[in-house]
Amino acid sequence: MEECCSTKSQKEQNYNHKGHDHGHSHDTGNTSAFQMFLPAIISFALLLVGIALDNYIKPDWFTGWIRLVWYLIAYIPVGLPVLKEAYESITDGDIFSEFFLMGIATVGAFAIGEYPEGVAVMLFYSVGEVFQAIAVTRAKSNIKSLLDQRPDEVTIINNGKPQTVKAEKVNIGEIIQLKSGEKLGLDGELLSESASFNTSALTGESKPDTKVKGETVLAGMINLNTVSQVKVTTAYKDSKLSKILELVQNATAQKAPTELFIRKFAKIYTPIVVFLAIGITLLPYFFVDDYQFRAWLYRALVFLVISCPCALVISIPLGYFGGIGAGSRNGILFKGSNFLDVLANVQNVVMDKTGTMTEGVFKVQEVDFNNEFNKDEILKFVNVLESKSSHPVATAIHEYVGEIDHSVGLENVEEIAGHGLKAAVNGKELLVGNFKLMDTFNISYDIKPENIVYTLIAIAYDKKFVGYLTIADSIKADAQLTINKLKSLHVKTTMLSGDKTSVVKYVADMLGIQNAYGDLLPEDKVNKVKEIKAKNQTVAFVGDGVNDAPVVALSDVGIAMGGLGSDATIETADVVIQDDMPSKIPMAINIGKQTKKIVWQNIILAFSVKAVVLALGAGGLATMWEAVFADVGVALLAILNAVRIQRMEF
Repeated sequence: MEECCSTKSQKEQNYNHKGHDHGHSHDTGNTSAFQMFLPAIISFALLLVGIALDNYIKPDWFTGWIRLVWYLIAYIPVGLPVLKEAYESITDGDIFSEFFLMGIATVGAFAIGEYPEGVAVMLFYSVGEVFQAIAVTRAKSNIKSLLDQRPDEVTIINNGKPQTVKAEKVNIGEIIQLKSGEKLGLDGELLSESASFNTSALTGESKPDTKVKGETVLAGMINLNTVSQVKVTTAYKDSKLSKILELVQNATAQKAPTELFIRKFAKIYTPIVVFLAIGITLLPYFFVDDYQFRAWLYRALVFLVISCPCALVISIPLGYFGGIGAGSRNGILFKGSNFLDVLANVQNVVMDKTGTMTEGVFKVQEVDFNNEFNKDEILKFVNVLESKSSHPVATAIHEYVGEIDHSVGLENVEEIAGHGLKAAVNGKELLVGNFKLMDTFNISYDIKPENIVYTLIAIAYDKKFVGYLTIADSIKADAQLTINKLKSLHVKTTMLSGDKTSVVKYVADMLGIQNAYGDLLPEDKVNKVKEIKAKNQTVAFVGDGVNDAPVVALSDVGIAMGGLGSDATIETADVVIQDDMPSKIPMAINIGKQTKKIVWQNIILAFSVKAVVLALGAGGLATMWEAVFADVGVALLAILNAVRIQRMEF
């Protein structure tokens, strides 16, 4: 019987998971639609029979207490749960809940003899509640099914033979055998020489991603080619897909300002409506000559029915949840609905260069050393020193020089932020970094770094300038499309990089980025963002989410690129783009704009209809039938509009 209504606290739990999967009282996963609607069906059948007896058949016996009992029986399946929730809300200190409004409106209707209308109000309110519950549950389940695509069972190699077991019971270190077309159930390390995977469950992109032996593969990836073997490295509950799913489901705990406003507004608005209804009932006694208590009470009850704020309480959080789901479908993770609002209003996207707009895959182009140094020996030293760094430049040097010679003894290795690396080799000082590092240690050189477009790695040994390496990085395929789309959204673009200014300007000019600054230390990036914010501009910073933590913290919203496989990135950023495609940046902004648009459509729709019917009800021009149809109709229209975003293409 309680299935026709849900408590306000349950509704709030639905949008405020806090790490748990709280369900609505209508669990469509365990309850059929027929079961959910059964109380309403019973009530509706009894109501129809009662109306027929009242208006068409008109038997002599259908009067007095028999008529009252008939409509009470029709009222109980849908009304009792609401009255129960109203009582529980009052005992919890929340007197003016929507259940209280519906309760006094329908009890009042019975008190003045309007039995059919009292039943109808509660019936249609409860039907609206069921539809709301279905919409919410489906929105949640759509996102869960979209993301949680791990198979329930996997095939492991046990004593050299394949064995099918439950995925959640597989231990770390066990070997999974993955056939062509099968989905991986747990995170692991690829043991086969190579394999191609469809990563759409994690990135939103279905293009194949080829992995080689030793690389990490994640739950949800689909093996495309030959039979592969994967060594499990993470427990089922700790897989990357589990964390992403939890992140998305918890995202609504971070409320958008619009949601917070509506909640505060409802707490003020509802008691005001109740007192206005009392005023509509009693005040006319002092001003109207032919005052009739019953007529004015009826107007007040109509006023209460239409004032119920359920359309806003449900549809607005559902709109934001839909936006979060739309992002998830496209490989964009929003860590809170508030970030959808921020992105909708973003005015300036500030981006790092390496790994954001460029591939971050450097290759050595040229080696220019003074003849007095042994080129191979110096490169061997540099290769060993760069092994202490995780910068992409280090990878380029390793690829160029070859295997690292661990027999080289390095001492006093030091990383100088924004400059490079320093160490002692054979008792002599080795410096590898940019030309600011050379200036800091008073190393003289006879070239003009600003005249060379490529990234330069300067080297000094034994207090002397050895020479430099030139390193180039390629621009991402969709970088130009990204900037064009940002411009079409009237969003300014700024590039900040620790790379040399000539390289940064070169990339910015190629892409049409409006402002570009190079040779920046981490604190310089912070100052540049402060300058932009000083102009009252909303700033989104796009980077790797780890090295640029101070700038991410300062910006209004931090966007991390390439979050696939990186726990640190997911922890740091407000929005995570799971692949390395910068074109997802304008897509995220567009999702924010569309979500905000839908939310405000619902607010305007609800308030417009309610204002009109409230005025008509107070003036005696609207009946309770019209009030309940308007209330339920607005709620259903708002819900349908809210879920629309999940079907949009961006």
